[in-house]
Amino acid sequence: MKKKILISRTSSETRSAILEDNKLINFFVERPEETRMVGNIYKGKVENVIKGIKAAFIDIGREQNAFLPFSEISDMNKVKSIMADIKKGRDWEYKWHSSDNNNRIDLKSGKEILIQVIKEPFRQKGARVTTDITIPGRFLVLVPFANYIGISKNIKNKGERKRLKKIIGSLKPKGYGVIVRTVAESKGQKTLKNDLDYLVKTWKSTKRRAAQSEVGTPVFKDMGSASSVIRDFLTSDVEEIAVDNKKLYKKVKKYLQFVSPNFIDRLIYYNNSVPMFDKYGVKKELDKALRKKIWLKNGGFIVIEHTEAMTTVDVNSGKCVSRNKQEQISTKTNLLAARETARQLNLRDIGGLIVIDFIHMDKNRNKKKIYDELKKELSRAKAKVALSRISKFGLLEMTRERTGENLTYTISDECPVCHGSGRIPSKASLVTKIENWFRRFSPDRKTGRVLFLHIHPELAHHLNETNKHFFRKLQLKNLIRLKVKEDITLNIDSFRVITKKGKKDITDQY
Repeated sequence: MKKKILISRTSSETRSAILEDNKLINFFVERPEETRMVGNIYKGKVENVIKGIKAAFIDIGREQNAFLPFSEISDMNKVKSIMADIKKGRDWEYKWHSSDNNNRIDLKSGKEILIQVIKEPFRQKGARVTTDITIPGRFLVLVPFANYIGISKNIKNKGERKRLKKIIGSLKPKGYGVIVRTVAESKGQKTLKNDLDYLVKTWKSTKRRAAQSEVGTPVFKDMGSASSVIRDFLTSDVEEIAVDNKKLYKKVKKYLQFVSPNFIDRLIYYNNSVPMFDKYGVKKELDKALRKKIWLKNGGFIVIEHTEAMTTVDVNSGKCVSRNKQEQISTKTNLLAARETARQLNLRDIGGLIVIDFIHMDKNRNKKKIYDELKKELSRAKAKVALSRISKFGLLEMTRERTGENLTYTISDECPVCHGSGRIPSKASLVTKIENWFRRFSPDRKTGRVLFLHIHPELAHHLNETNKHFFRKLQLKNLIRLKVKEDITLNIDSFRVITKKGKKDITDQY
């Protein structure tokens, strides 16, 4: 499988795309006014603790308080110790005991606490946070409030796992936890030591910053979008890293020289009149990501719908039909749909409850085949998922962890006409709306009897085609003189009534 990392910067945003075999699998957007929060560490203050929902709300200096579930609170004795030592300016080292497994919830309003953002704020919801602080590096992840060595499950070789554990065991300071990332496979002791030393140094400076900062201050900020994409997605199968901004290209090159100099020859500066995302087909994939309907290779399609409570995925056979081999065609379409659904969930970063309505299959072995395929495809991404088996109604229920903002809301705004419903009032309804306005209207000396009706050209065309005498009837019925003005600046569901006398807009008065 061949991978490409594309990073494009414009005056308003930085966009990063990950391609696998020329298919878009991940997409990230960073804007100056909407900086990324995931990974940032804040000095916060407990606003209130609500035991009924098993969570606390933390003031981190944002408009909405952060949400801290009890399940994301580590041993409070450790948290108290670290905060006490931070206040006194002392270097902190927790003395680990194997019997430390009592995660008592002992938070009180007004208490200061160090937390890390694990999920971006979304709509009216604040950021989700944890007290289990981690500092990510290129090859390792430092876990200050722990004392263990973890090896990525993607490193399968038992000998390699043993080797890495031995190296980290000899390097790890007391009272710290370390997780070995997949990209650390086959790396030597010197490389891992440099990464670990950098992470420990970063954590110590974070603690010093926390001691001197006010509540709501970010005491540690994760890398920008471009650098974090390189850090998290740069694996041996990446054959190309393309950047289309000279300044950003130099920054990425400098970072690569520090963490992975062997990838320098795969870094290119894209300087072409054709936009990079057009050249690599990313724009086309993004256009698809905004659509509800996505076509499959065999003529079937899936429809993705978002609601407040859940996301639904409907699988349809579309053009692929047969009377004799229905089970076979249904299974094939469902397989393609499972793969595409997994890719779309990852690309769009759809989280929460998801229900997939597969095409009906009679045989249980085919249902299991679809379930296994979906589970395999979902496991390729980093987000945590939980799946149920396909029910007798052909429904599969699942939950998926969301870390960032849904791509649909990142690269598109709510329609000012339909306000997110995806539909607008019919032309017949708009005509009724205009008629009702004139029923309420009563001319007087101030308004006069000569009015200008401003409407969208499409509505004017509709009335000329279907009801040629509509405006004449309005004039006769209301004893007014009406002049119609086609106005392209108006939404199709809007109209404005302007008086000839004084050129006054009286639409909202009636």
